[in-house]
Amino acid sequence: MVDPEGKLPLPWLATALDEALRTQRGHALLIHGPQGIGQFELGLALAQSWLCEAVPVGQFKPACGRCASCHLVQSRSHPDLLVLLPEALREALGWDSADDGSDSEAKASKAKPSKELKVEAIRGAVNFAQTTSARGRGKVVLLHPAERMNGISANTLLKTLEEPPGQARFILSSGSPDALLPTIRSRCQALPLALPPTDQATRWLAEHKIAQPDVLLAAAGGQPLQALDWAQDGVDAVAWLRLPKQLAAGDAGQLAAWPLPRLLEAMHKLCHDALCLACGAPPRYFPPASLPAAMPLYGLTRWAASLSAASRHGEHPWNQPVMVESLVQQAREALAPARHAKGPSVHSAR
Repeated sequence: MVDPEGKLPLPWLATALDEALRTQRGHALLIHGPQGIGQFELGLALAQSWLCEAVPVGQFKPACGRCASCHLVQSRSHPDLLVLLPEALREALGWDSADDGSDSEAKASKAKPSKELKVEAIRGAVNFAQTTSARGRGKVVLLHPAERMNGISANTLLKTLEEPPGQARFILSSGSPDALLPTIRSRCQALPLALPPTDQATRWLAEHKIAQPDVLLAAAGGQPLQALDWAQDGVDAVAWLRLPKQLAAGDAGQLAAWPLPRLLEAMHKLCHDALCLACGAPPRYFPPASLPAAMPLYGLTRWAASLSAASRHGEHPWNQPVMVESLVQQAREALAPARHAKGPSVHSAR
């Protein structure tokens, strides 16, 4: 959101915010782009700008960050702003105390936090949008990430998008817009977000005390928020550069301390770069010098299939040390030099 000095927390969003304010005229906006570049932050800044009481009605300017409305947004208490997040994301995004209209019993439950935007929350948003604005500048509903709606939730929202209330606006933020119903996408004005410029993202990471930010930015596929998350979880540039040869040696090291979904993602990226190198293409996530040489293509493709199968169950409560040992062994076999690899015979490849 816009701070009291009129600045955005992510500097590369300034141009996108100006573009959205200048061109958005409908009742629903779909912000989409790669994960980890700030869709949620842009949606929040846009909502704050629409509700800002220092901006004259009819003008489209960024929020001032200092008026009463902006202070209410900054304190997560604006009566005309409803932010819908899955339970599993609220605390991470600083919105754990927000009331999203979900069932109170679910909030009090000790069950694992849901990763979905539940139908009860969407129904609450529909009711919220149909009530009168408390401060007279309209009402805004922000859903993030929108692809976390299941079929029932999406159809519940669709009815409101087809016949929107007069003063309500909807912002849908998504890293996977193809996962949304086509009828949802067709009723929203699209605002695509691209990866930020590398130099700008690297400077931002350096300001957050990230060592070798260029290495972690490449590791995160150019997504600075993801790079920051990795660093805060203890995955630094040194560990990332060491990972390929560590796995090639079958050394688990401290990998058992990594969350399993993160370890699987790192292995997927290593497998991707190894396949690129084996096919004569440049790697994307690792410097070429950090990758083992002469890796067999057959072993890498088989490893890729194994990783895809494991990723489908990444949230399963595995025995972490045993699972990590198995994954490291698969990596060691795939990254072995080609002269030691045993490919399939003509008869066994049927």
